[in-house]
Amino acid sequence: MSGFFTLGVVEMADAVADGSVSSEALAEEALKRLETLGPRYNAVMQIEPERAREQARGVDLARARGEKLGPLAGVPLAHKDLLYRAGRIATGGSLIRKDFVPDVTASVLERLDASGALDLGSLHLAEFALSPTGFNVHYGHGFSPWNTAYGAGGSSSGSGAVVAARIVPGALGSDTGGSIRHPSAMCGVTGLKPTHGLVPLYGAMPLAPSLDTIGPLTRTARDAARMMTVLAGPDPRDAATLPAPRLDFEGALTGDLKGLTIAVPSGYYRELATPEIAALMDDSRAVLKEAGAHLVETSPPDMALVNALMQVVMLVEMSTLHRRWLTERPQDYSPQVRARMLPGLALPATRYAEALMMRAGVTRDWLAGTMGGADMVHMPTLPVAVPSIAETTAGPPEDIAAVVGRLAAFTRGINYLGLPSLSVPCGFTANGLPAAFQLVGRPYAEPVLLQAGDAYQRRTDFHTQLPPGCGALA
Repeated sequence: MSGFFTLGVVEMADAVADGSVSSEALAEEALKRLETLGPRYNAVMQIEPERAREQARGVDLARARGEKLGPLAGVPLAHKDLLYRAGRIATGGSLIRKDFVPDVTASVLERLDASGALDLGSLHLAEFALSPTGFNVHYGHGFSPWNTAYGAGGSSSGSGAVVAARIVPGALGSDTGGSIRHPSAMCGVTGLKPTHGLVPLYGAMPLAPSLDTIGPLTRTARDAARMMTVLAGPDPRDAATLPAPRLDFEGALTGDLKGLTIAVPSGYYRELATPEIAALMDDSRAVLKEAGAHLVETSPPDMALVNALMQVVMLVEMSTLHRRWLTERPQDYSPQVRARMLPGLALPATRYAEALMMRAGVTRDWLAGTMGGADMVHMPTLPVAVPSIAETTAGPPEDIAAVVGRLAAFTRGINYLGLPSLSVPCGFTANGLPAAFQLVGRPYAEPVLLQAGDAYQRRTDFHTQLPPGCGALA
């Protein structure tokens, strides 16, 4: 038993670079875990072992020749099945696209390839990336490695599960209203939703392009920083990325937060959290304070307005993208997904234009009230303990909608505002499932969010906890 599965992204990259382990050995162990543990959590859509082995051999040969290796050379990864790789089916978690083979490769996958990372295959997601729980009628539910009676979170369910189960040390997900942060929180891993426009969306199946982001799910903030070093930056094929600055994601990871101020909002962000979640938030803030951060109380603006505007943008954009299929192939959508999309077809263009025109002003107001003069905001990722699959699928529809809707209460507005957010595991609730806080920053504040997440993880061990049954394979 090699024990390579216990290493994170940075540790694996360093071990390959110094010759402590071969890329081929990492690939073989990850493939074995993907083939063995992946189905247990319904986390896998497609495994490509020969591609991974070929990439691994290339890395090992390059090292043997003394060539300079990329920052992720030899690290086995797998990614959400809405990122296109030319020639590989990309279902988007849907029946409609079950045979769709793209002829382009996503910018983010090209960048990972260039860094030397291995691509083991594609991962489970909710249908058309539209569920905070990982629910999927066509391909089954994504299961939590902590307890398969619970969902892995969505829509990047497979990404959260494979990182939590130590199948691979990192995976890409997408986030339109919380779809990186939900599975990160529900599986006990670290997830970064970047500033809108920092990471290119070219070659990714869209849901709502004004809200969509792509980012990493990893064990640690340091691992996320390494992946962001590769992923971020302008792409001429995605105009939204063109103003993106060049950022140093790893340079500030010192463990010291002296001189940084963290805002703790009251009102909406406190009132919706259960006492159990609130207590875990208090504990996590105490650790950040111990690391040197100064905490201040703030008051958010009207979140009902923020959430309503986000909903308008999301409804109109996703229903526009799906209009033809909703008309021609309505039976190929699950009833839940179809019901969520249809209202967007009835919204007037003036409402959508108004929501977009208000975006800059509403963002300024949110930053002024919720963040003030602080460097970041601390709040729960989820306001409640992770619900069971039964709680989100059985019973009256209105009860299910209330449970599911509450999961996104603290995440969806951040997408409308276009701000970065880092979800960090911070303990467990009474049901044995993980909980997490999120740190939200100003545009392009990813380095300082990662600095705070790293400082927290240096002083805690929640991110090191291994789900039952996910140890070394016989």
